[in-house]
Amino acid sequence: MEITKFNHSCIRVRSGERALLIDPGTFSTLAQAFTGVEAVLATHEHPDHLDVAALLVAMGANPELVFYGPPALAATVLEAAESFEAAGTGRILEASARIQAVSPGAHFEAAGLDISTHGGAHAVIHRSLPVVANLGFFIGGELFHPGDSYQVPEGIDVATLLIPAHAPWAKIGESLDFLEMVGAPLNIPIHDGLLNERGLSLVDGHLTRVAGEHGLEYRRIPNGIPVELDR
Repeated sequence: MEITKFNHSCIRVRSGERALLIDPGTFSTLAQAFTGVEAVLATHEHPDHLDVAALLVAMGANPELVFYGPPALAATVLEAAESFEAAGTGRILEASARIQAVSPGAHFEAAGLDISTHGGAHAVIHRSLPVVANLGFFIGGELFHPGDSYQVPEGIDVATLLIPAHAPWAKIGESLDFLEMVGAPLNIPIHDGLLNERGLSLVDGHLTRVAGEHGLEYRRIPNGIPVELDR
């Protein structure tokens, strides 16, 4: 399995000649992200995790591209797609199965990879804000993308954890606890699009230290460069 990060939480996963894309949001560099992908997975509805306009353009250009997301988000994408078509921008809805609603506990296949969904709720930002649905995706029996949540997935053996490094809902101590509780041999940071070099250095230092204390690896990967994962 090969992954490519496109800044923040956007990850392309490739296995052989097939690929899918997770969380192509507005904080990510998407010019090349959709290239060659068969499916897009979105963990939740916040725009830094899904740029709906960019998704619709990609679906219009690739009639085989399928979207998977929580039910409320799938409904939003469907409504946007109907407006997209009504404006004469392109054809998306010829096959209704192209927009798939999935909930926690689902199992399906996309781009030739087995996928299961976990969690269910976005981490609390503040009591004044609603808590939206959030899915964690376990991909190919190896890779876990939690979205915006520290909910530990049950019943799976995570080889590579994509670990949130920074967010309005996060603090570094909770990220460190999450790393410990999941116990993945390899941990790669995501959700870091708001950090400058000093912030990246700070969180990397803490996560590297705690991973090392537990015999785990923490590794930052460069944006836009494919990285092979070895289980």
